[in-house]
Amino acid sequence: MRGSRRLIRELIAGGKQVKILCVGRKGRDQLRRDFGSLIIGTIEDIAKPRLTFDAADRVAERIARMYGDGEFDVCTIIYNRFKSAMTQFVTTQQLIPFAPPAAGAAADRALAGATYEYEPDESEILAELLPRNLSVQVYRALLENGASEQGARMTAMDSATRNAGDMINRLTINYNRSRQAYITKELIEIISGAEAV
Repeated sequence: MRGSRRLIRELIAGGKQVKILCVGRKGRDQLRRDFGSLIIGTIEDIAKPRLTFDAADRVAERIARMYGDGEFDVCTIIYNRFKSAMTQFVTTQQLIPFAPPAAGAAADRALAGATYEYEPDESEILAELLPRNLSVQVYRALLENGASEQGARMTAMDSATRNAGDMINRLTINYNRSRQAYITKELIEIISGAEAV
């Protein structure tokens, strides 16, 4: 959410018009406080009972439809990229217009002289592949975000379990000390009573 807020503020400060399409209620509820007027829609319950490619495809279709209607010129998705159960990275990825990743110099040299013929023609292939690529990128972002959420939950539960165990150990020691003090007090009273007789 911090990464989203930061990007939104940067875009607004740069004089850009910002529209927010939230995927999920949590994001919408968080962003509604500061940017409620910028939220144009929310897509809910796409991961119930579990996340599927069809759900991501519906999100991608909506994005493509909005782009086709001229509602925006750049689409950026913000999600958490999973590295480990304890580490997730906020990732900002431009979906539209498609920005291919930078290739290495060796790959560029290897493909520099290559000529390809396409069957069917390039426009038909691109008409099929670009929407599919958008769906795959959305699906990947949703999967990464879901894995990051589960990792964060696992870390939080591990920490809570460890803290509960520490508290149980402290309470057990405190209970044993109190019990020992009570037993010692009873013994002193019995010994004092026996000496008085």
